[in-house]
Amino acid sequence: MDLKKNDFIDLEITGYTAQGSGVGRYNDIAVFVPLAAKGDRLRVKILKTAKTYAFGRIDKILKASEDRIALDCAQFAQCGGCVYRHIDYTAELQAKQQMVQDALERIGGFRKIAVRPIVGAKAPDRYRNKAQLPIGCGPDGKIRMGFFANHSHRIIPCEECLLQPEEFTAAMEAFRQWAEQSGDSVYEEETGKGRLRHLYLRKANATGEVMACVVVNGNGVHYESELVNILKEKVLGLKSVIMNVNREKTNVVLGKECRTVWGSDTITDTLCGLNFHISPMSFYQVNRDQAERLYTIAGKYAGLTGKETLLDLYCGTGTIGLSMAKNAAKVIGVEIVEQAVEDAKRNAQDNRIDNAEFLCADAAEAASMLKNRGERPDVVIIDPPRKGCDASLIETIAGMAPQRVVYVSCDPATLARDLKLFFQKGYKPQQVTPVDMFPRTAHVECVVLMSRGEK
Repeated sequence: MDLKKNDFIDLEITGYTAQGSGVGRYNDIAVFVPLAAKGDRLRVKILKTAKTYAFGRIDKILKASEDRIALDCAQFAQCGGCVYRHIDYTAELQAKQQMVQDALERIGGFRKIAVRPIVGAKAPDRYRNKAQLPIGCGPDGKIRMGFFANHSHRIIPCEECLLQPEEFTAAMEAFRQWAEQSGDSVYEEETGKGRLRHLYLRKANATGEVMACVVVNGNGVHYESELVNILKEKVLGLKSVIMNVNREKTNVVLGKECRTVWGSDTITDTLCGLNFHISPMSFYQVNRDQAERLYTIAGKYAGLTGKETLLDLYCGTGTIGLSMAKNAAKVIGVEIVEQAVEDAKRNAQDNRIDNAEFLCADAAEAASMLKNRGERPDVVIIDPPRKGCDASLIETIAGMAPQRVVYVSCDPATLARDLKLFFQKGYKPQQVTPVDMFPRTAHVECVVLMSRGEK
């Protein structure tokens, strides 16, 4: 029996997709159902069909999974942030562990790699230290802030997000009160007119310092001192109020120019015993506590004894490499974003680390350059974006013949693909540890140790 749009079927959910949807099989057709839980028996309405798969939505829960829990967020089904708020955290961790195992087997072809138990978060809520909140107008003409719905720029209003600290809720409310009195218009993507674009918030979890940054289509806003005063009154730990100028008709949130209205240009956090200054432009791990645990695992896998040269590719502001510098003879960090490299250099200086060098370059280009100047790293750490590594970079790394490669990945699928290429170059995966950096979302990070052996 072929499935057709608007059909109703009974379906048992047997697993999850990489995007967090439930999946079950109906006459050998995979059916994907958002907000479903493994173990659910559902009445599903079919929304879209293809030859070997279909998409549906829950019409009725016939028998609920034992993993299901009561919802605690009114925006959960709409905002596109969380995908696992409807199941308990233990079940979520099991789903992410399985996602990593499946990718390694199906994409990488690795059948005998033991994936270590996933490192879950001690607190799956209130962990995000950064929020980029688009600003819009509701049907009543009043300002609204929140998050974009999946695959759209439609703002889902959200007065409180459970992934964010309570200080962000207070900052949103303070900004909303000010905005209703200021008279500044809301930016319209279609026309490029209007002033208020985003409210951008950061918190340094270890110190409690908070930054409020308003992204504006102009030089600033009216009544800036009143905005500062209400933020100071409402937001515990407020250290900085900044205007970011973005006049471009673009989806990019931040412009290139910042002006400090009140307080400090940066906030300061500690990570792995080091101090890091965070500006609006700085890259910094969104979940500080889990980042410390991830870096600890990466440091263990690196196996540094104080004699090695460590090459840190995609180094960002230098956090991984600097956290390992005390155990290395030399650290070389490579990053293509110029501002991040400047931040990395400052972070090294502020922490009195004198055995770290940072280069602004593409990772493949820098690796080739280091090879040509005779630098031979003993250990290479790579932390690429979701698209993973180019094949040319993998070939260059293998050509440098490091003893160990530590791969930090935010996408199990591209990780598995790249591990297969590394294996063909003589680097065998030895250990894999998933780390849940983003609880309640579909994302999962991994740290992998590879060592050089026979091809």
